[in-house]
Amino acid sequence: MRVFLLLSIILSLFPLTSYAEDRVIKLPQPRFTSDVSVEEAILKRRSIRDYRNEPLTILEVSQILWSAQGITDRRMGFRTAPSAGALYPLEVYIVVGKVKDLLPGVYKYRPENHDIVLASSGDKRLDLYRVSLMQDCIRNAPVVIVISAVFERTTRKYGERGIRYVYMEAGHSAQNIYLQCEALGLGTVVVGAFDDEGVKKVLNLKGEESPLYLIPIGKK
Repeated sequence: MRVFLLLSIILSLFPLTSYAEDRVIKLPQPRFTSDVSVEEAILKRRSIRDYRNEPLTILEVSQILWSAQGITDRRMGFRTAPSAGALYPLEVYIVVGKVKDLLPGVYKYRPENHDIVLASSGDKRLDLYRVSLMQDCIRNAPVVIVISAVFERTTRKYGERGIRYVYMEAGHSAQNIYLQCEALGLGTVVVGAFDDEGVKKVLNLKGEESPLYLIPIGKK
């Protein structure tokens, strides 16, 4: 009884969730309509590698992350990109350099809560640039989306075939980002040329996570 009482006092003084809560940033509600039609976004979509030296807004970040993996059906848990067996092997991170009202750092997107969690502080764009063949779009974009995958979530059900399904899903998510950026008047490009282990080290990804895409985004 005394041990339990002592533990309760310690937890009340140092709550286990306080540190994590300090790192959580709730994103604004995404909008579901715009003046740009799907057809227009498809028509105008291009790969853009040069960006103005201007920050993004938290509203734009919210919309982009929602387009990548946001929840579209609360009851079923369905997301913006289709997933084989609704197993959702993808993880989405945003490397922030210049966003209004958001400190530079690496943030992980949590679709269920539509929020981001600070994984590491500081501007990591230069580090990411060095492990992605020195591509200027990575260094100069105000933010870089990183899509990684935990293949085992899908392969444990579908076996080796599941590897193909994961790559398909990453493509769906990336195209959503392309079209969302076009609707927002932003430029983006998907980058697949990078050192996998280098990206994992910069983002401090878990061992089972494999980076698939780097997606720099900025104002055209």
